[in-house]
Amino acid sequence: MGFYLTALDEEVKDETDNPSIGLILCQNKSNKIVDYTLKFINKPVGVSEYKIFDKLSKEIQNKLPNSNDISSHLDIME
Repeated sequence: MGFYLTALDEEVKDETDNPSIGLILCQNKSNKIVDYTLKFINKPVGVSEYKIFDKLSKEIQNKLPNSNDISSHLDIME
């Protein structure tokens, strides 16, 4: 994680951007494993469990952007 955050900060982000924050998503989170894994990381990293759902309720689906909405807000550099 430290490698990727440093590479992102050094190679991608602009000097006006804030420092990068790592995010690790785990199917099952063990606090002891997280503590051991991140003990010597000196950059901010968040760890969270995730759950996969087969279907979202219509209420939630209606609140989420569709692919066209997302694409219209992305500034993709080539």
